[in-house]
Amino acid sequence: MAVHLSFLLIFTGLAGSHSITTVSKVSVKAGEEITIPCLYDSKYINNVKYLCKGYYWSSCSTEIRTDSQSSSKSFQSLMIKSKKSSPVTIKDVTNKDTDYWCAVEVNGRLDDKMYFQLTATGGTPSVSVDRQEITGFKGGNININCYYRNFGVMKWCKLGRSCVTGSSGSIDGTGVTISESGPGVFTVTMSGLRTESSGWYSCVKEDFQMPVHVTVT
Repeated sequence: MAVHLSFLLIFTGLAGSHSITTVSKVSVKAGEEITIPCLYDSKYINNVKYLCKGYYWSSCSTEIRTDSQSSSKSFQSLMIKSKKSSPVTIKDVTNKDTDYWCAVEVNGRLDDKMYFQLTATGGTPSVSVDRQEITGFKGGNININCYYRNFGVMKWCKLGRSCVTGSSGSIDGTGVTISESGPGVFTVTMSGLRTESSGWYSCVKEDFQMPVHVTVT
């Protein structure tokens, strides 16, 4: 692991526009489930959000909408925290679950959307975590173990904001340290948690990410 400090004010490893932010490429073990965050600009707070499945936007099929039930038992909308955040849990992932779009209905013009790719694997995912939902206390610390399979630079990113790579840095005033804690695993420690520390983050390794939601109480 690189030991030099590099604080990147770019959306490394993320897919995003000015209106929608999500991960771009995620690996998950076949048969398991994963929660994907779809973050929307505040101008869409009252708009209907939905998940569309398919590589081509012109022919993708709507799987779940925020104003109705899922069209499949394999999808569950969480709609937690804020109308600007519309996470979707995809259950029992198979190799047919590959291409999706986070989307929002826009009156009077084409819907806004952002693509992400999901890869199902029979073995160890490219990047994984113990759990995707973590709670910490204001002023305290939390640890996140990120497991990886491939070589490359490791990063800890806040979706739509910034990334830390190397041994230490900060995001929104919260200290971040990254350490190799064993073969194929690095530990991210967030210290001095603040209210602003809440939100969606991701372990990033090469092209793959694993989203993690942090709640500070």
